[in-house]
Amino acid sequence: MSRELRLRIISGVILGVLVLALTWAGGIWFRFLAVAIMVLIHYEFSTMSGAAEKTPLANTIGWLAVVATGLFVLTSLPAMALAAITIGTAGTVFAGARGRDNVWAAVAVIYAGFSGLALAEIRGEGLFGLMAMMFVIAIVWSTDILAYFCGRALGGPKLAPRISPGKTWSGAIFGAAAGVAAGIAVALAIRQGGGWFIPLVALALAVASELGDLFESWIKRRFHAKDSSRLIPGHGGVMDRVDGLVFAAFAAFVIGNLMPLTGSPGADELAARLLGL
Repeated sequence: MSRELRLRIISGVILGVLVLALTWAGGIWFRFLAVAIMVLIHYEFSTMSGAAEKTPLANTIGWLAVVATGLFVLTSLPAMALAAITIGTAGTVFAGARGRDNVWAAVAVIYAGFSGLALAEIRGEGLFGLMAMMFVIAIVWSTDILAYFCGRALGGPKLAPRISPGKTWSGAIFGAAAGVAAGIAVALAIRQGGGWFIPLVALALAVASELGDLFESWIKRRFHAKDSSRLIPGHGGVMDRVDGLVFAAFAAFVIGNLMPLTGSPGADELAARLLGL
């Protein structure tokens, strides 16, 4: 076993255990994790795009928006966090009127800000939030693992050769199927039933996870980067590890806010809506 592979396995296990432990703990502990992911995503994105050199004013506004969003996420003020993301995005777009470079600074704020906000809101404070977060994680991890192994074993037509030459349609299809199966398994394990829409929600999150992977690959290709950073030994950067998770969280956040509430509202209302509780 090579040294790089050992590092990859060790760091992967440590990160996996940490994420699951903080997901289980919930509350302020998980919100700290969500904010840490948000800050590191913004750091990696702005570094890859060269925002500090190309658009220093927009980059400064972006960082202020991310810090403000993080404080509101930590203090459980989602409406204020959403306002900070919106104002920060508008500020970066119009700062200095530098055109396309400013747009990338705005994308960094949106991508990072909604990562932290969506993750924190899905997890919430109680049992429903834990169920919803485990539902999302199970779908994302199953999709990612099966897509990788089935894609390598079966090969076939490329999914998006100009963006990520290694990804295939076979991997995407089997990965999505695995994500749906994992989502149904979690729904059955928590005995909530979930109704007919659980497989549809699971499919939407699995596809979102795959789109997140493609989006991050496209961003790296756009800025000629092999990895988003070197923060994680053997794995590259944080964006390289959570690309699918944050896009699935975006989708879950939107779906959860659109679904009707079937039970009594509470601290984990979004999670209850997502799971049909």
